[in-house]
Amino acid sequence: MLDINTIEKLDRIATPFYYYDMELLRKTVDFVADLAERHNIKVHYAVKANVERRILEYISSKGFGADCVSGNEVLHAHSCGFPAEKIVYAGVGKTDKEIYNGLKLGIEAFNCESLQEIYVINEMARVYGLKANVSVRINPDIDAHTHKYVTTGLYENKFGISQHEFDKLIDIIKKSEHINFYGLHFHIGSQITRVSEVFALECCRVNDIVAYFERNGLKVDNINLGGGLGVDYDDPDENPIADFETWFETINANIVRREDQNVHIEPGRSLVAQCATLISRVLFVKSGETKNFLIMDAGMNDLIRPALYGAYHKIENLSAAQRTFFPTHQAYDIVGPVCESSDVWGAGRLLPLSVRGDLMAIRSTGAYGQVMASRYNMKDLAPSVFSDTLDEAPQVVDYFA
Repeated sequence: MLDINTIEKLDRIATPFYYYDMELLRKTVDFVADLAERHNIKVHYAVKANVERRILEYISSKGFGADCVSGNEVLHAHSCGFPAEKIVYAGVGKTDKEIYNGLKLGIEAFNCESLQEIYVINEMARVYGLKANVSVRINPDIDAHTHKYVTTGLYENKFGISQHEFDKLIDIIKKSEHINFYGLHFHIGSQITRVSEVFALECCRVNDIVAYFERNGLKVDNINLGGGLGVDYDDPDENPIADFETWFETINANIVRREDQNVHIEPGRSLVAQCATLISRVLFVKSGETKNFLIMDAGMNDLIRPALYGAYHKIENLSAAQRTFFPTHQAYDIVGPVCESSDVWGAGRLLPLSVRGDLMAIRSTGAYGQVMASRYNMKDLAPSVFSDTLDEAPQVVDYFA
């Protein structure tokens, strides 16, 4: 929960907006940087989680690389301070233009996800007289025990290459004269909370796959284990920093690596989710026969996760922290203004008695919030407000004045 002084400042800012706790961001990133050095593991930030320039500039300043999934992410990451030689580019559908820009920029590696993609990159590199660093994304066929929409490492999936193609893949790489085989890339899913169990299983499966490729004549210099570490959406104050320590220790204890092999990971959500809160205001309180509704000025256009796959975000009434009256709690369906029935933040949430104008906090929104926002219903995009520059934010306009 935010302190009273901060809440008073936020209450003067026009809603909705994303509030970034820069102190928590720095603390999280610095902690991961220390673990990475201690365990000799290279970190690439998964840019798709949040592309806010101030966030990226701080992460890049700590020596992290960038994991990108589009050509524009590659260019944006580079403009935010990530060196080209620390940018890896994944994604199942890279266009010719995106591949060309990556080649000319000289990125660290393309993470290829199909055999045809390797053919195309090799041919384009030949045309321009270049050599492309290529990693191959492998499906290790592991159930990450997470939501079906964010499970990516099963045997048959649009992502990556499966075991039945290994021999053909090895043959293609050996024959591709304009490709440098950089290593193997894995990613089994997102929001993984069974940390020790799932990531130990991933490491054991990766060990077998790496050994297979090396027995068949491809030296694997880089092992990229992807990301997926989960965060605590239920109690962000109790666990503001994800369990990075267990993740790093699990990898270190289970991955088999030579001294000349590099191990990489790609955290995204776990670095940025808890540092942001979507701040909204109650527009109307609507009482029905069996339900009470709080109608907010932030909607699914600002944060689509709850509408898209039922994601849970903790919701707090910040205004209630400033008053001593209205002690009663009440169950509310908290909804947005968008003209869709799925525009619901939470059903039956128990909150202090709430009134029009109350300031509300939708927690843990630093990942997959702003990056997935839209202007559906022609709504304005919610801006960023930073904890260290609160006084610069646009102020509330009183239309009753």
